[in-house]
Amino acid sequence: MISLDIATFLLQWATGGLAFLWVTTRRREVSIGYGWLLRGTYGVIAALALVVGLRYGTVPLRELASAGVVVATVAVGWVSWARRGAGVTRQRERVQARSARVTQMTGIDRAEMTFDSSVPEFPPRLDLIAPAIGLIGVVAGGAVSGGPVWLGIARAVVGAAFLGAVSDAMLLGHWYLTQPGLPRAPLQELVNWVGWTWPFQVALLLVPPGMISALNGSIDDGYNGMLGWFWVACALTTIVLVVVTKLALREKYYSAVMAATGLLYLAILTAFGTDLVARAILSLG
Repeated sequence: MISLDIATFLLQWATGGLAFLWVTTRRREVSIGYGWLLRGTYGVIAALALVVGLRYGTVPLRELASAGVVVATVAVGWVSWARRGAGVTRQRERVQARSARVTQMTGIDRAEMTFDSSVPEFPPRLDLIAPAIGLIGVVAGGAVSGGPVWLGIARAVVGAAFLGAVSDAMLLGHWYLTQPGLPRAPLQELVNWVGWTWPFQVALLLVPPGMISALNGSIDDGYNGMLGWFWVACALTTIVLVVVTKLALREKYYSAVMAATGLLYLAILTAFGTDLVARAILSLG
C-alpha cells in the first residue's frame, strides 16, 4: 500500500521551495527581503514536518533532516540579515541608473535607496544548504512510502521540485508589488520550471501502482471513480494554467504580472490537487 505521509509531504514542499529560492537569488536581481520571506515560510513548514513526523510514524533520518532544514534556514537568514545593507548587485545597478536618468532629465537630485559598499553581499550559494539537507529527508521519506523503493523516491523528489516551483512562482509574483521595475525573467524562469517538472510528476503518478489503477477501477476511491477523474482535471488544468501564465507574461503592461500571479494562485490549487489527490487515492490501494 502507498502511504499518505504528511511529514514527508511537508518536507518535500519546504525542500522544493528552498531549492527554487536559490534559483531566484542566484540571479542577484530580487531584493534581499524576498529571501527572508521564503526562508521564514519554508522554515516553518519544515518545523511542522518535524513535529508531525515525531508525533505520527517517525522516520529518524527524515526527522533529522527536517531539523537540519530549520537550523539552516535560521542560520542563512541571519547571514542575509547581517548583510542587508549591501543589497543585491543588479538591484543596486538598476536603482543607480534610474536615479541618474531622473537627474539628467530634470536636473533634480532625487533621494534614492542607499547601499553600504563596505558590507559584503549575501552569497546566494548559501541558499543551497537547506535544500541539500532536506533532500536527504525527502529520499528517506520516499523510500518508506510503500510500493517499489525507486518509485517512492522518484515521486518524492520530483514532487518536491513541482510543488516548490509553483509555490515560489506565486510568491515571487506578489513580490513585484514591493520591488517596482523588477524584470520578468525571474518569474518566467520559475513558471518554466513548473512546466518542465509537470510531465515527470504526472508520469510518475501513473506508473503502477499508480493512478492508472484508480482510473480503470482497480482501486476503489469510494466515490465511484470520481476522485480519479478529479485528479485528471487537476493535472490537465495545471499545465493549461502554466501555458496561459506564460502568455500573460508576454504582454508589456505591468498589469500582466498581476494577472499571471492570479493564474498562479489557481495553479497552486490544481498542482497540490495533482499531488495530494493521487496520494490519497493510492493510499486506499
